[in-house]
Amino acid sequence: MTQKNHNASLFVLTILFFLWGFLTCMNDILIPYLKELFVLKYWQAMLIQFCFFGAYFIGSLVYFLVSLKRGDPINSIGYKNGIVIGLVVSGLGCFMFYPAAQFKVYGLFLSALFILGLGFTLLQIVANPYVSIFGKPETASSRLNMSQAFNSLGTTIAPIFGGYLIYEFFFVEGSEGESTKVPYLIFGAIFMLLALVFRFVELPKFQNKDAIVKGMGALRFPNLSLGTIAIFTYVGAEVAIGSFLINFIGLEHIMGLDEAVGKNFLAYYWGGTMIGRFSGALSLSSLDKAKKYTLMAVLTVLSFALIYAISGVAFRTVMPYMGIIGLNFLVFLIGKSIPSRTLALFAMVSAGLVLFAITGSGSMAMWALIGVGIFNSIMWSNIFTIAIKGLGKYTSQGSSLLVMAILGAALVPLFQGILADTIGLQSSFVVPFVCYLYIVFYGFYSPKFGASEVE
Repeated sequence: MTQKNHNASLFVLTILFFLWGFLTCMNDILIPYLKELFVLKYWQAMLIQFCFFGAYFIGSLVYFLVSLKRGDPINSIGYKNGIVIGLVVSGLGCFMFYPAAQFKVYGLFLSALFILGLGFTLLQIVANPYVSIFGKPETASSRLNMSQAFNSLGTTIAPIFGGYLIYEFFFVEGSEGESTKVPYLIFGAIFMLLALVFRFVELPKFQNKDAIVKGMGALRFPNLSLGTIAIFTYVGAEVAIGSFLINFIGLEHIMGLDEAVGKNFLAYYWGGTMIGRFSGALSLSSLDKAKKYTLMAVLTVLSFALIYAISGVAFRTVMPYMGIIGLNFLVFLIGKSIPSRTLALFAMVSAGLVLFAITGSGSMAMWALIGVGIFNSIMWSNIFTIAIKGLGKYTSQGSSLLVMAILGAALVPLFQGILADTIGLQSSFVVPFVCYLYIVFYGFYSPKFGASEVE
């Protein structure tokens, strides 16, 4: 197959990474929207994340159990067919939003999100290794980083563009729930169109030859068992903050902004992850220090400019965020490109920012909570790398367990929602605060697994 065909296929797959980042972040728009529509308590609104990310856990668990008994299912149906099936399931989940809005049934919205999550689970299992074979092996990491960057781009613009579609463009006064119909029909049609493209386009053939072992021997490795908890707490805290951010900004003693305005600040929370991922990729690279930090600064400025341009927030208002970006750069320097140390330091700063948001008020409390996004950036990759290091034949099993730990994104926001209804929204952020404390422990404890595990 020609490199031209590879590039065309990679381009289409990169669109896919962008879409599932966009749709995942759209949940943060749905939460305040459906909370008001159905007059929900916080814990009831968090069922949105529970159903969506719970599908990741159930889908990954079923996949894992089938793999242990019969071998890797994707090897049987092929990676190309796996992508097609994942796209079709995702499209069906989007189409279900129409009857959910038509009949105004909250349970149907949750069912639609669960099906969408199942489709994304299959796409996650298939797409990441597939990207790595589109070209030369030595540039596989570069291609994956590019695709993940587009995923972060999707999460960055979703609050602005998606919020505009639901709260303004398709919003009709007195027609509750109607504004979700057309956007999700469009998303569903895009997924179905991509399914057709992947069905008929010529793609490289790939088969996973990693041995799949029986039993739960992987959990004997402390870096994996403790790392699974770290992934659980990381995704739980990240999603919980994003889920409650609009409501937090709407508190009278914070900013008192309504949902249509508050959504613009979500771009800075998720956009921070994009900034941090670019910087993290460069920080842990083999480039010399001068070139490394120069490129980090340039990409940070360009990423910030993009976020600022799409958010529509006045420059004077976002000045505190620039200070947080500077702090992020400083912590990268202190981390000295050591994954475990950088992880622990980032988690410490995240915990501190959340604590400030719990005890503070006004714009500074708002920006402290938003600023956590930029320090979330390297957590997934650093935890994952430390967790699977040295697993050998248990690597595939360990990777499956780490994907299952995305269950944290379903349970942690739900638990915080219950707490918010009990002690108040601002105080409920003690939940992500505790999550980050555990990650601090994991980062600093990691060297005890052996220097080769974390250096």
